[in-house]
Amino acid sequence: MTLTLPARAHTERPWRIHALTPDFELLDVWAAPTPGGPDDFGRLVDLFTSYDPAHSSSFAVRNLFAARWILGDLLGLDEPSSAVGAGVPSLRDRMPADLLDEAGGPPIENVPFEWLYVLHDEAAAEIANKTMHGVLHVGWVPDGDAPGGYRGQVAILVKPNGLLGRAYLAFIRPFRHLFVYPAIFKEMEREWLRGRVKTGP
Repeated sequence: MTLTLPARAHTERPWRIHALTPDFELLDVWAAPTPGGPDDFGRLVDLFTSYDPAHSSSFAVRNLFAARWILGDLLGLDEPSSAVGAGVPSLRDRMPADLLDEAGGPPIENVPFEWLYVLHDEAAAEIANKTMHGVLHVGWVPDGDAPGGYRGQVAILVKPNGLLGRAYLAFIRPFRHLFVYPAIFKEMEREWLRGRVKTGP
């Protein structure tokens, strides 16, 4: 079962993302239902890369994402001028040389995130629009209760864009926690356990 975790589950681990996001707020931390061995993190990255909310088996996920894209079009929330590199500088500008060597990752096919880096046990992707600059952080952590001894962990970090951003994040919070995240992780759990996640290069 997917569980929300305390902030320290993210902040107390030695992730590289900490050095890049000191001015970001930690919004959510989740334990992903993806048990595996020490070398299975690539499967989790591929799972996030290929997930398509528009074709989710969850009615709530499909329709909430569709509503978000419609709202974005109506209000101009996702205009290119607000994207990473235009509206806000990319976090790549903060990355040290050794991390830049690991920049990028397999293309994220169905949502407007772009990988910042993909390492052996953590990966981070960023997104920006008129409401916020956000980071999706995916980690691979030891878990003695998980088959194989490891599982995924997901954190969302944001820098809200003024009052609009804070109002938007407050508005969508119950939808995230009650409908979107639980449904997405349930789907991912099914795919993970079926072993149908494609293998990365």
